[in-house]
Amino acid sequence: MYNSKPVLLVEDDDVDVIAVQRAFKDLEITNQLVNTANGEEALEYLKGENNKKPCVILLDLNMPRMNGFEFLEIVKTDEALKKIPVVVLTTSTAEQDIAKSSELGVAGYMVKSVDYKEFMETIRTIDLYLSSSELSE
Repeated sequence: MYNSKPVLLVEDDDVDVIAVQRAFKDLEITNQLVNTANGEEALEYLKGENNKKPCVILLDLNMPRMNGFEFLEIVKTDEALKKIPVVVLTTSTAEQDIAKSSELGVAGYMVKSVDYKEFMETIRTIDLYLSSSELSE
């Protein structure tokens, strides 16, 4: 990624968490990866005074307790959080999910592949995009 800030992963599926961790290692992305299992945990992390704000939030949509859309609605209306880029990383290819994510101001929408090489390319694409963008504060 483009700085030393952590990356916040909001993901409830352990297999997907391991895939992201492995992709970070294989791609030599050195940012700390902070994992939270749902939107509520992610908000707790983001509002924690001793936690570094992430350079990006990788967000799954389908999660228990607080799904990705509920999380986005809160984050994108919070003055302290709304500038953090959010990239949706999900299995959903539904047009309404893509449209709603866009309406809520995401920086990108990426579909998780079950093929690890393709998944790794998705993470590489996110890394390259963020490394060359001016989205950081």
